[in-house]
Amino acid sequence: MTGLKTKTFALIPAAGMGRRMGASINKQYLQLGELPIVARTISIFEQAPFIDGIFLVIPEEEIPYCRQHVVEACGFRKVLEIIPGGKERQNSVMNGLNALQRLAQKDDVVLIHDGVRPFITQVLLQESIAVAMNNDGALVAVPVKDTIKTVREGIVVDTPVRDTLWQAQTPQSFRFDIIHTAHLSAARDGFAGTDDASLVERQGGVVRIVRGDYRNIKITTPEDLVLAEAFLAGT
Repeated sequence: MTGLKTKTFALIPAAGMGRRMGASINKQYLQLGELPIVARTISIFEQAPFIDGIFLVIPEEEIPYCRQHVVEACGFRKVLEIIPGGKERQNSVMNGLNALQRLAQKDDVVLIHDGVRPFITQVLLQESIAVAMNNDGALVAVPVKDTIKTVREGIVVDTPVRDTLWQAQTPQSFRFDIIHTAHLSAARDGFAGTDDASLVERQGGVVRIVRGDYRNIKITTPEDLVLAEAFLAGT
């Protein structure tokens, strides 16, 4: 570790098209209560005193809209940059990390969090930061509730032991140098991971679980939005 004060940045990818939602606008701008979903997500990091800055990744053509109707409309002061997204989520995160490189030191912590997970808590953010500072990564996750089957061509071929299975959420948190190096390696090798932690894992990194919250849902379907509205209403 360096003698400089370690900083903590949030990298929020919200560049998805949201086709499963079936809405006329991208899912991150749908209203949840009185705010767009992505604004609710950003506000959690904005209000956290331990977050030094926020980098938001948005489809390039939506940047003016997002700046005006989300960042400026909500008065977010910690959003330091809005970065154009890439073809896939992994490309979008890489774009964000490349932009963050201008500010981040190698031991600064980066929390990568889905723009449509508006129910993360500051307690989980703090736990993630603490774990990331002492490991190669911190992954917020919850134990699976249902039995999982491995299936090939419609036939069950295996039933993994449920006690070993966890459902990955975000944030996924890392020291900057670790996650940036992992993304650079994946891009060089043409490797596509299912999440950011998988890129660190393939480098031999130790990613430790932070037990999450079943309310920390990712809003991707109309049913998710109904559930989110129920959470918001406290029902």
